[in-house]
Amino acid sequence: MTDTVIDPDLDLTLQRTIRATRESIWQAWTDPALLERWWVPAPAQARVDQLDVRPGGGFVTSMREGGQDYVPHTDGIFLVVEPGQRLVFTNAISSSWRPAHPAPVSMTAEVLLTEHPEGTDYRVIVRHADPAARDLHKELGFLDGWGSVTAALAALVESELTAPIAGA
Repeated sequence: MTDTVIDPDLDLTLQRTIRATRESIWQAWTDPALLERWWVPAPAQARVDQLDVRPGGGFVTSMREGGQDYVPHTDGIFLVVEPGQRLVFTNAISSSWRPAHPAPVSMTAEVLLTEHPEGTDYRVIVRHADPAARDLHKELGFLDGWGSVTAALAALVESELTAPIAGA
């Protein structure tokens, strides 16, 4: 895995120890039926429209709230796929390989999974083009949104997808 440089003026980060294996977290990221269960903050619901987990593969999701129609949520591509370790995607390029200007903010997200004595060290780094985009993403609730979906991911993998971690 590559050493990751974080620029506090451009990047937002989230880190959490999840009491589950890297493999189960990877499965929750790469299985459409599992991703739909945690990818958007509750009570909203996610639908996976395309999940082609390979470099250049499409990552397209929709979401809805309160039984309304689904609306676009994510339309991007995977840039790096290192099974069980690292997943990088961006919405700056759409799944149809066109330059994109996604609302509310363009970003590249890196998900890192490393061994931890209590399970997995789960780290997300979300990169932005400039400080204004980073600040907007933060103001729009990055920590609450990504924090709540990470908690939902942890609840899923800790309760359903992993045998207990030794010593946990």
